[in-house]
Amino acid sequence: MSSRWPDLDVLELLVGVDDHGSLSAAAKVAGIAQPNASRAIKRLEAQVGTALLQRKPTGSTLTPEGTVIAHWSRQVLTDARRLLDVAEGMREKRAAELTISASMTVAEHLMPRWLGQFRQVDPNVTIHLQVRNSTQVFADVTAGSCDIGFIESPTVPRPLHSVAVARDRLIVVVHPDHPWARRRRTLSVAELAGTPLVVREPGSGTRTTLDVALHEYDRAAPLLELGSAAAIRTSVLSGVGPAVLSTLAVADQLESGDVKAVEVDGLDLHRTLRAVWRPPRQLEGPAGDLVRLVRRGAR
Repeated sequence: MSSRWPDLDVLELLVGVDDHGSLSAAAKVAGIAQPNASRAIKRLEAQVGTALLQRKPTGSTLTPEGTVIAHWSRQVLTDARRLLDVAEGMREKRAAELTISASMTVAEHLMPRWLGQFRQVDPNVTIHLQVRNSTQVFADVTAGSCDIGFIESPTVPRPLHSVAVARDRLIVVVHPDHPWARRRRTLSVAELAGTPLVVREPGSGTRTTLDVALHEYDRAAPLLELGSAAAIRTSVLSGVGPAVLSTLAVADQLESGDVKAVEVDGLDLHRTLRAVWRPPRQLEGPAGDLVRLVRRGAR
């Protein structure tokens, strides 16, 4: 494998395939001609030494190896954006700043709307968003490296304070060709626990919620562990295996029929999404303003 650094633009293109479902869609969003996008991906494949796309007449999608590389590319791009944010902060002194650490489901599906509303209320606050899993959010809040955190985990460690800001539900999803999509009787909790699943990494709120719900059952080893809901969704769309995801992450695919929800008898995976912060209990400043805005919108 080449020791040259991969180009960030092609990593962004690969993540775009993960997010939008095809190379043509990713190229369109990136404003790149598809032949140029295809050549860029081929250069990256030669650099990493493995095929990243499944090329079909109907369009190019990620291979399982491509899904893994896209996951790590997403982290590289996140760090690159943080680098640019830091550089911008060095260039220009700001009157007020708000650093947010948010779990991935919240960051991907709720935070854009929340921050858009917050911008309308106070456009002068500089916002830094760190995308983490829930365990990492707890660490950021505890260390004081962020002003406010948003998590999906069912419990909050002391001495952090928390307040509910939203709710969602985890569901079992499969490719339409999976046998579970055609079965007439509901799946049992034991069957789900005994099946290898495509899951989030340990420390994520989604993984913790699932582990707590199935802790009394014998568990199969994960089929695949991935670091984002988008990567897991792509794996399900590719037929890799069943997964448990937030309804927020698969709403469009459920509506289009690209994935199917599977009912599990007796399994309740509703969960509360929370804001967390360090003492004191009264949350002030831009962080307090954001949480109050979000809570008003949830009523």
